[in-house]
Amino acid sequence: MSVITITKDNFQSEVLASDKPVLLDFWAAWCGPCRMLSPTVDALAEELDDVKVGKVNVDEQPDLAAQFGIMSIPTLVVMKDGKPVNKSLGVQPKSAILALLGK
Repeated sequence: MSVITITKDNFQSEVLASDKPVLLDFWAAWCGPCRMLSPTVDALAEELDDVKVGKVNVDEQPDLAAQFGIMSIPTLVVMKDGKPVNKSLGVQPKSAILALLGK
């Protein structure tokens, strides 16, 4: 499955109403560490059929970033049943992201 761009307009349908866990990547175009993490997140989106992967641009979606209390990026948040269940800050290796997802 490919990465979904998450906005305040599709957050309800893509994240809160998802029947799969959702990995949210909070990022910004100017953020170097975000660009380092992006290929790993993209690869996971292609490899994992049982997880939805979404990216939230904090500059374009400040309300969503505020809703999750995002203070630094990149931040990964795992959502299950419409609730945040796990979170990590900074660049993470693939193995750490899989562990966040319970894999």
